[in-house]
This record gives sequence, structure tokens and C-alpha cells, in this order.
Amino acid sequence: MEEINYLLIVVSAFAAIASPGPATLAIAGTSMSHGRFFGLSLAAGVLTGSLIWSTAAAFGLAAVLHTNVWVFEILKYCGALYLLYLAFKSLRSAFSSTQLNLPKNKAVTLKENYFKGLLIHLTNPKAILFFGSLYSIGVPATAQPIELISIILVVGTVSLTIFLGYAVLFSNSVARKVYLKSKVVFESVFALFFGAVAFKLLTSEIAK
Repeated sequence: MEEINYLLIVVSAFAAIASPGPATLAIAGTSMSHGRFFGLSLAAGVLTGSLIWSTAAAFGLAAVLHTNVWVFEILKYCGALYLLYLAFKSLRSAFSSTQLNLPKNKAVTLKENYFKGLLIHLTNPKAILFFGSLYSIGVPATAQPIELISIILVVGTVSLTIFLGYAVLFSNSVARKVYLKSKVVFESVFALFFGAVAFKLLTSEIAK
């Protein structure tokens, strides 16, 4: 391979990023429960994490980390613990009688949502493996730094479109009304999903 396969990169990135996962589920849940701005702030945090891993993979850090399994082990356990925490919060929310009241200190909560999204993505060891694979199959070894930057921007654009799109889609009035009527079901599903992913992380081995 002598040229960058942008089509392969875009299609692969879209398929992986748009598929249901902890990040997209958290964005959808936050958008439905607290509204568009809160969903967008969490999506911005996830996007930042995605750009960090994408940049790391583009410039070879993925390969370095891949040879140091202990780094992935730390990420795996941190990610699993954080997902279990999110599962607990969703479960508690499912059986809470509290309605959708926006927090009084909106600025602080927006910041907290941003870092929540960032933490979800930075503690996901599968993210760095995905980006490492993406750059290995679609980018030639002779790619110049400027070309790597162009790929980061392309993948970043795909990520931005999907993550912010999720926030806008699930924050509309119809989605919020449906969420209100089925709050127990939604939050229970979120809790189950976060818990299942955490369990999978704790019991699986990352391929060397």
C-alpha cells in the first residue's frame, strides 16, 4: 500500500464509532435526561478522548503501548470500575422518583459532563486498539506527518458528526417525552449495558 485509503478509513471509523457503546449510550442518556447542552458537553469530552487516541495511534504510540501490556491492564481495570460506577448511577436513577430537573449550577455540571465523556473514552483500552488497527490497515508506513494530521482531521470529523449528532438526536422533545414515560426501562437498560461491558472488560484478555 503506497497511498492512504481514505475511503476505507472513513467507512471503518463510521462503523465503529456509530455502533452502540459506552460513549454513545452515555451521550444518548444524558441528552434525554438533561437536555441538549448537557448531551453536547458530554459528547465534546468523548470527542476529545477520541482525538487523543487517534493522535497517539497516528504517531506510533499505539504500537509502543501495545508492547507494554501492563498499561492496557491498568486502563482495563480503570475503565471497568468507571463503567460499574455509571451502572450504579443509572440503576439508582431508574428507581428514583426525581423528575428531569436541571441542576442549579449549570456551568459546573456542563464541565462535569465534559470530563465524564473524556474519562469514558480515555479509560477504554479498546479505543486505542481500534485506532491502532485503523491506521495500520489504511495508512502506508511511508506516510508523512502532514498526511497523518489530515487523517486525524478526517477521523475527527467523523467522530464529531456522530457524537454531536447523537446529542442533538436524543435531546429532541419527542425523545425526552418517551424517556420520561419509560425512565425505569431506559435507566435499567443503561445500567445493564454498562455493567455487562464492565464485566466483559474484567474477564477478557486484550490481544497481544
